[in-house]
Amino acid sequence: MADGRRRAFIGSFTAAGGPGIVTAEVDAGSGALTVLSSVQAVTDPSCLTLAPDGETLYAVSETAEGTVAAYRVAGDKPEPAGRPVPVGGSGPTHLSLFAGHVLTANYGSGSVTAVPVRPDGTLARSASGVLRHTGAGPHTPRQQGPHAHQVQPDPSGRWAVSVDLGTDSVRVCTLVDGTLALYRETALRPGSGPRHLAFHPDGSHAYVVNELSPSVTVCRWDAAEGVLTPLSEIPVLPGAPAGDAYPSGIVTSSDGRFVWTAIRGEDVLSVLAVRGDELRLVTTVPCGGHWPRALAASDGFLYVANERSGDVTWFAVDPLTGVPSRGGSISVTAASCVALA
Repeated sequence: MADGRRRAFIGSFTAAGGPGIVTAEVDAGSGALTVLSSVQAVTDPSCLTLAPDGETLYAVSETAEGTVAAYRVAGDKPEPAGRPVPVGGSGPTHLSLFAGHVLTANYGSGSVTAVPVRPDGTLARSASGVLRHTGAGPHTPRQQGPHAHQVQPDPSGRWAVSVDLGTDSVRVCTLVDGTLALYRETALRPGSGPRHLAFHPDGSHAYVVNELSPSVTVCRWDAAEGVLTPLSEIPVLPGAPAGDAYPSGIVTSSDGRFVWTAIRGEDVLSVLAVRGDELRLVTTVPCGGHWPRALAASDGFLYVANERSGDVTWFAVDPLTGVPSRGGSISVTAASCVALA
């Protein structure tokens, strides 16, 4: 930020009583959050992402009609930068910036949308393209059709990669003149329900967290050819779950030594150590609340948006073991995500 202070932007489900978008200051030494403001933004801003210059924040509206909106964040309270733009899909759950566009993953309609970004960071009035996924999986009723859950650029910036829970697959796409096109689709284990993917900092591996089975699929990533190759699948719990166990977020450490996942129901964070082409489950620790929907990492700290307990909890990470220790939390009703500036 221009004033040198670090910020965190927190999304929440307004339909469940959430405040919209919360801005918090981040203490560089402790990782602690202090709430600065909240703003009633679009309905159910379940996912947020920042422009590289840190001046514009983008939010999806996870509703049946589905929109994306831009906000200026020079001060302590986000200010709308134009009207929300329809994404031509329902239930957008994730968004990212790629090749001058905002991409949204539309869970309800099983599609990915591209919306052009103007030079000043505002959004064009309409989407430039919608790529519809096809297929299904064996897990009913969750896999009766496609459900795009995440879309992001690969580390090389050449490809857009979308993860589809409904089709048990990851799609590698191109974007030319605002039009998304499927380049290659990689099948994962039927019924695994892939939700999110995190790339290793070296750009040669990717880790897919599976929602319908508490596991991570380790993949090799070839950016030159746009090829994702599954290598192995490992559990993110030390034994069979006691009840519900639905993994949500996944992040890698900046040094590439660790991977963390959040698991709803079990309400834990898993710590996985990277060993070349393999991951090893080190341990699990309580997530600090109930139903951890999203996970973010920065500067030796982890931040967890606990949706049902209505809080965002921060953890300090041991640099040698990768094990997080709870630092504290702030209250955010129906917290959905954390974006760090």
